[in-house]
Amino acid sequence: MMLTKRALLAAVATVAAAGLAGTAAADKMYGPGVSDTEIKIGNTNPYSGPASAYGTIGKAIQAYFDKINAEGGINGRKLNFVTLDDGYSPPKTVEQVRKLVEKEEVAILFQNLGTPTNTAIHKYINAKKVPHLFVATGATKWGQPNKFPWTMGWQPNYQAEAKVYAKYILDNQPDAKIAVLYQNDDYGKDYLEGFRAGLGDKAGSMLVSELPYEVTDPTVDSQIVSMKNSGANVFFNITTPKFAAQAIRKAFDIGWKPLHFLNNVSSSVGSVLTPAGLEKSVGIITAQYQKDPTDPQWRDSQAYKDWNAWMDQYYPGGDKNDVSNAFGYSAAQTLEHVLRAAGDNLTRENLMKQAANIQDLELPMLLPGVLVNTSPTDFYPIEGMMLSRFDGKKWELFGDVIDPSKGS
Repeated sequence: MMLTKRALLAAVATVAAAGLAGTAAADKMYGPGVSDTEIKIGNTNPYSGPASAYGTIGKAIQAYFDKINAEGGINGRKLNFVTLDDGYSPPKTVEQVRKLVEKEEVAILFQNLGTPTNTAIHKYINAKKVPHLFVATGATKWGQPNKFPWTMGWQPNYQAEAKVYAKYILDNQPDAKIAVLYQNDDYGKDYLEGFRAGLGDKAGSMLVSELPYEVTDPTVDSQIVSMKNSGANVFFNITTPKFAAQAIRKAFDIGWKPLHFLNNVSSSVGSVLTPAGLEKSVGIITAQYQKDPTDPQWRDSQAYKDWNAWMDQYYPGGDKNDVSNAFGYSAAQTLEHVLRAAGDNLTRENLMKQAANIQDLELPMLLPGVLVNTSPTDFYPIEGMMLSRFDGKKWELFGDVIDPSKGS
C-alpha cells in the first residue's frame, strides 16, 4: 500500500512539475530573432560615405550592448547587434535592411540613421510589421502611429526644433534678413518647413536666401558666398557634420558674421566645431536636449562619471568630445528600458506596445527636465530642448527647457 501511495504521489508530483513547466513555457512568447539566450537587433549606419561622422553612434550602441551582455544580458538574453554599413545611400539601405529582415530575421530594427535612408525603407518595414524603433533622425514623419504604426522616432523632431529658432529670431531680431542652407532631401526640407511655419507671415519678408546642397557635393563654399552677398544677417545652417564644418569655416574666412543657428544634429564639438575651428564657431546657437560631454558643469555629476567610465571600458577609441557618443548611449538605454519592460513576451507586437507606453523615463545623459514619454498616439519620445551658445570652448545653455508640443 505504501508503494502505491508513493507511486501515486510521485505521479502527482510529475504531473504538477510538467504543468508548471508548461506554464513557464507558455509565459514565454517569442517573435523572430528571439530565443531563450538571444535577442537579435538590426541596424544600418553610415560607417562610410558623406555622413560617416555619424558612424560613431552605431559603435557607441554596440559598446553599450557589450556592457549589458557583460552584466548578464536582459532577463538572461544577450543582445546580438547586427549593424551594417549603408554609406548614407538609400538604395544601399534598402539592400541591407532586406538582408537584416529576411536573412538575419532580426527581432527589430533600431536606430537606423538618416532621413533619406529611413524614408527608403519606411513602407517596407511597416508592411513587414517589424518594429522600426527610435530611428536616428528627427524627421517629423516618424511620429505617425495611425499611418505607420511600426515606426517611432527618438530625438526632438526637426520641425519643432526649427520653430524654436524661429521664435528666438522673432523675439530678438524682428528685422532679420535670413539665409538658409539646407540639404536637398527630406531631412533638409523638414527643417525648412518647420522654420517657415515658425516665422509665420514674416517668412516671406525675412527669408532672403534659401540655398540647397546635395550630399554628393564636394563643398558648400559657393552657397556661403552667395548668402553673404544676399545681405543676410541671420544664418540657419541645416547641414550634416561634414558640410556644417565647411559652412562655419567658410563664413568666418570670408568675413560673414551673421547670427548663426546650427541644427542640433551637427552640434558636436568633436566632429563639427573642432574641424571647423573652435575660434570660428564662437557665438553659434543650437538647441540641445542632451548633456554635452564638453560642458564642465556636468563633470562632477554621477551621470557624467558613469558615462565616462563606460567610454573608458567599452569604447576606449571613441571621442569623448563627440556628443554622438552620448546620443548612442542614451538611445541604447531607451531600448534597454523597452526590452526589460517586455519581459518574456518578446513578440514584435509587444515590443511595439512597450515602446509606445514609456512614462517619464529619465535618462542620465539627457538634460534635467527632459524626459522620455510615449503613448499609442504620441510617437515623439523626446520633445524638450534648451537653447545653447558656443563660447569657443563649450556650449553654454541659456533660458528654460522649451517643449513646443506644450507651447512652452
